[in-house]
Parts: sequence; C-alpha cells; structure tokens
Amino acid sequence: MADYFTHFSCVLDVGTANKAIAALDLYLRLREEDEASDDPEFSGFALSLQDGPGSSVLWFHDDGQGDVESVIRFVLCLAEDLDLTGLWGFDYALCRIRHKAYYAGVRIMPHGPPGDGKYRLATGC
Repeated sequence: MADYFTHFSCVLDVGTANKAIAALDLYLRLREEDEASDDPEFSGFALSLQDGPGSSVLWFHDDGQGDVESVIRFVLCLAEDLDLTGLWGFDYALCRIRHKAYYAGVRIMPHGPPGDGKYRLATGC
C-alpha cells in the first residue's frame, strides 16, 4: 500500500499580537472540541507564533498528517472571528511513497463589491 503524506508550511499575518493570541486560543478550543468528536475538522496541522511572543504572524505547518482542508476551514473561521480581510494562500506538496512528490496549491480568493478596495476572505464557519 502506498504511503501518502502532505507537507506544507505557511504564514498568516493577522495584524496585531492580540489577534494572534485570539487565533491561538481559537485553535486550542477547536482542537479540544475535535478530541471529543468522531469527525474532527481542525486536525492535521500545527499552529504557533512565527517570531515568538508579541508576534502577529501565525505559522501553519503539517503535523505528520498534513490535512490541507483543515487549515482552510480554520483560516475561514479565523477570518470571520477576527474580521480579517485581504488575500491569503499557500502551496503544498502531496508526496507518495516518500520519494515522489506532486505539487498543488490553494488560494483563498477575495470577494466583495468590486472597486471598493476592500476584500474579505470567504467565510464558512
């Protein structure tokens, strides 16, 4: 049987250190809820502050499982919870049998009224 895994590492600047702390709190709360669930939605990635305490930059990376869909779900919830706007996206590698890699990417596209200069991440939480 093939041994598939996904690798990714990306950052998201949420603007302020307070928002970054709120993002980490949301992450911990959702992961705790996932532990009690039969169908976890927010597992398969790790989250930390990119530059340590006081940073506004979040670092997302695979935790061995590499669930890209979980990252997207979390960022959409985060965008709604913290009122984030703008573009965000990342690339990832889907690897097979630990020696062949397939590359893909995902981009959360902005939407909103054209020409107003404000774009909002799509939310689904």
